Amino acid sequence: MASILDEYEDSLHRSAAVQQSRAAVGIPHSGYVNARLEKETPIFNKQRIDFAPPEKINSLVVSSNQLCMSLGKDTLLRIDLGKPDEPNQVELGRKDEARVYKMFLDHTGSHLLIALNTSECLYLNRSVQKARTLSRWKGHLIESVGWNKFLGTETNTGPILVGTAQGQIYEAEISVSEGSLFSTNPDQYFRQVYTLEEESGPAPVCCLEIERGIEGKFFIIATTRKRLFQFVGKVPEGTEQQGFSSIFAMHADHLPSFREFPASFGFSEIAFYTPKLRSNPRSFAWMMGNGVLYGNLDYSCPDSILSDERVWVYPSDIDITVNKPISIVLTQFHFLLLLPDRVKAVCTLNEQVVFQDLFLEKFGTLTRMIKDPTVQQIWIHTEKVVFRYHVQRESRDVWKMYMNMNKFDLAKEYCKDRPECLDIVLAKEAEHCFQNKRYLDSAKCYALTQNYFEEIALKFIEAKQEEALMEFLIKKLSSLKPSEKTQTTLLTTWLTELYLNWLGILEGDPSQRNLYLDTREKFRTFLSSPKNKDCLFNNRASIYELLASHGDTEHMVYFAVIMQDYERVVAHHCQHDEYDEALNVLSRHRDEKLFYKFSPVLIQHIPKKVVDAWISMGSRLDARNLIPALVNYSQSASTQQINEAIRYMEFCVYQLEETQQAIHNYLLSLYALCRPDSLLSYLEQAGTNPNRIHYDLKYALRLCAEHGHHHACVHIYKVMELYEEAVDLALQVDVDLAKSCADLPEDDEELRKKLWLKIARHVVQEEKDVKKAMACLSSCALLKIEDVLPFFPDFVTIDHFKEAICNSLEDYNKHIEELKREMEEATQSAKRIREDIQEMRNKYGSVEPQEKCAACDFPLLNRPFYLFLCGHMFHYDCLLQAVFPNLPAYKQAKLEDLQKKLAATSQPSKGHHRPKDADTASLGKGQQSREQIKADIDDIVAAECVYCGELMIRSIDKPFIDPQKYEEEMQSWL
Repeated sequence: MASILDEYEDSLHRSAAVQQSRAAVGIPHSGYVNARLEKETPIFNKQRIDFAPPEKINSLVVSSNQLCMSLGKDTLLRIDLGKPDEPNQVELGRKDEARVYKMFLDHTGSHLLIALNTSECLYLNRSVQKARTLSRWKGHLIESVGWNKFLGTETNTGPILVGTAQGQIYEAEISVSEGSLFSTNPDQYFRQVYTLEEESGPAPVCCLEIERGIEGKFFIIATTRKRLFQFVGKVPEGTEQQGFSSIFAMHADHLPSFREFPASFGFSEIAFYTPKLRSNPRSFAWMMGNGVLYGNLDYSCPDSILSDERVWVYPSDIDITVNKPISIVLTQFHFLLLLPDRVKAVCTLNEQVVFQDLFLEKFGTLTRMIKDPTVQQIWIHTEKVVFRYHVQRESRDVWKMYMNMNKFDLAKEYCKDRPECLDIVLAKEAEHCFQNKRYLDSAKCYALTQNYFEEIALKFIEAKQEEALMEFLIKKLSSLKPSEKTQTTLLTTWLTELYLNWLGILEGDPSQRNLYLDTREKFRTFLSSPKNKDCLFNNRASIYELLASHGDTEHMVYFAVIMQDYERVVAHHCQHDEYDEALNVLSRHRDEKLFYKFSPVLIQHIPKKVVDAWISMGSRLDARNLIPALVNYSQSASTQQINEAIRYMEFCVYQLEETQQAIHNYLLSLYALCRPDSLLSYLEQAGTNPNRIHYDLKYALRLCAEHGHHHACVHIYKVMELYEEAVDLALQVDVDLAKSCADLPEDDEELRKKLWLKIARHVVQEEKDVKKAMACLSSCALLKIEDVLPFFPDFVTIDHFKEAICNSLEDYNKHIEELKREMEEATQSAKRIREDIQEMRNKYGSVEPQEKCAACDFPLLNRPFYLFLCGHMFHYDCLLQAVFPNLPAYKQAKLEDLQKKLAATSQPSKGHHRPKDADTASLGKGQQSREQIKADIDDIVAAECVYCGELMIRSIDKPFIDPQKYEEEMQSWL
């Protein structure tokens, strides 16, 4: 394996050289082609509105797709941008010299405030056509309005804040009456809550913003020309409708938190960016005298929500005395400055000017720039032209800026849908981590890139960062496709080698014990990963060689278990004398083939546990395949070993009810060898029916004969129905056993008598016991005294047989008397039969002329007929037709033959020159033969009445309709 890795390392170096040559000719490192697949459009796309105002535009506001502009002195134009072809014109109805100073539109586009240069203020609701004067507001030149985005509705503004040119902040509320168009005073109240001051005294309130943070805390931002104030406080729950007076009251005795800058050009403006509708702003940009202060908003801070503040100082081309900024708008990543003749867009990430749009002099001086916070559209107007900017894919190049700032997480977030850019970011992050010696992080990033695999691997090899290389290979392996089998095999094998090297190093260092355990767990996770399973299985031979070369038997066993190579696991345990562990593996995985293979080894060392395991497997094991293991095991002739073999065989026979002859024969041999008592009980339990006996009778007989088990041999002889051999062998053991054998052939009296004679001869000649011989006569009724007498010697006196001879003579006398009685009964029976025959000859029956055939119901006397004693009468041919189908086949054949002979005898002779005497002789012989044939036919046809005899009884189970004609008969009934 080491040689393979060396070759692979050489290939890596060769690939690195190839890569250098590619770089020399300009081939990119990334796997992506660096080409623009679509036309890049500007982020800020300007569009001139096709609108020619009849008078000059004084002011323009837009919110929620509602646009309002002031034209000339006394005209207000309202346009719903969803229906731009339906503008609405409202006349303010002012006859004096008042001009529109500023206009303010709330976030819903429903409430419009019109500040006049005469320190008056008008209110116009979207649902009405007439503007109303706010009487309580008279005498104040309005500079800014802070709308209530939390309580404001289309008919009620809720508590709002109003900033004046004199520095006062007022709290007010405007409501549209439900009963009439307006109530008497649409302004519900108008009260001062605070005054903003600079070092020279009260200063105009340039901007107001109300935001709500966490836990009900409110933040109010107010700006003057040089200062930015923050008012922070809580409004008691349930009292929000009462306004914000309590927040300002907290700062009555001391100044609130504020930021101040020295330069001023007479006004300031603050812009906010809100990412989603009905959410809080996330960033701000404040345009003031010496630059733009911008940053994020953090609502979790206790006193100030401004965070990550930075200042963009006006560049040299902006002179605040000549072309000072007019307005500012903030987007997600840019703020736009409106200058008298152009628009500048500055990226908030790198403070670079990324966009500049110059307006022609014919359009006039740019007046104001505003943004619709709901649809993120930017509007710019002069006195006679309106422009609109669409923001398109503002974040397209943000990833590059974040990458250059080493903010890789943000860079990846903004290019996750552009894989070619994501690959560049990952490569830059990986290189950054590598240079900062964060090798593991570098490996994770490199694995996700399309950079050359060889280059990255060599980089970690040269830096001697084996752990980082392993991490890179693991990540790269997880990203491979199932079809990339060669790469998967290479990485898997390489990782195995690296893991084994690393584990070998750590195992020898006691101080690295925890790291060793952690690495071992990672290695095992790698081996057991479902994704690597197929690859490891297909290359398991190489993995085994690697494990063996490192001497790592622990992981070799672990890997074998994962691969379900239990044969190798069991073999390993057996080689190391770990027989209990081997049996545990077999019992846990219950593989029959492994049991058959390893049982011969295991049973030699742990016989009882092995047999217990066999029994637990039950019928899943074929006991015939285990017999060789038991035979080898029991050949040592140890009683304990044979007992274990008998225990399993008995389980198979009695519990599993095995019927295999080999199993029963082996159990029989074990019984014959070690347990003779169990042998006879087993044979008796098996029964005497040869068809239901599962052992081999001949083998059992030879086995029992070899071991001298005569009782068992006698039983087997009886089963084999070899009664003579059974009696002969039983006489060597026990006469009573022989007697039980002699009575077995119940159907063969001759054999039974012969067997009893054998017993009697043995008793007389061998035992010389006359009384026992006489007892044999009483035990078997077939034996007589004369059958036994030849066995006795001549010197035996007749006194021993007196009683038997007398009994025999009495039996003969009784038999003679019985025969006489039977002879007399037979004589009387023959006499009665002769009388009945004589009587039958004289018996007759009368037939009336009107009698009819019982079969065809036609007159009986027209044709030959039969008359039966039961009274039924049949024509000859009718009776023949009824009887013939019910006769047995052989009688049908005989009847047909007789009919042919009868027809032959009725035909006249064809010879014309036969002598007369010969003809007469032939006729006489023919007449005799004819009569005999007719008698034979009568014996068959008229033996009994077809309606009253056995023929009718036998036909009771026959169907009324012939099955072959059933379909035809059924069709005839339809």
